Amino acid sequence: MRIWTIIGFVAATCTTISFVPQLVRVLQLRSAREISLGMFLLFSFGTVLWLLYGWSVHSWPVMVSNAVTLVLSLTILFFKLKYDREQR
Repeated sequence: MRIWTIIGFVAATCTTISFVPQLVRVLQLRSAREISLGMFLLFSFGTVLWLLYGWSVHSWPVMVSNAVTLVLSLTILFFKLKYDREQR
């Protein structure tokens, strides 16, 4: 494996894992009031585009990291919508 591929995977791991504490906090508090719906919608859309881009250039670090990030982001969005609806 080339050094730049390794660097790509390490960078992707760092940025992807950064969503885990936010998801854990949302689940612990059973609230996502402080999370911006617009930001996460736009971010998720951008992540889909990055995933498509990674696929088009056959970049595994881009594809894998954005697939995992998309799952985390959509999970946070799901709980944002669920908890906001419950708190009304």
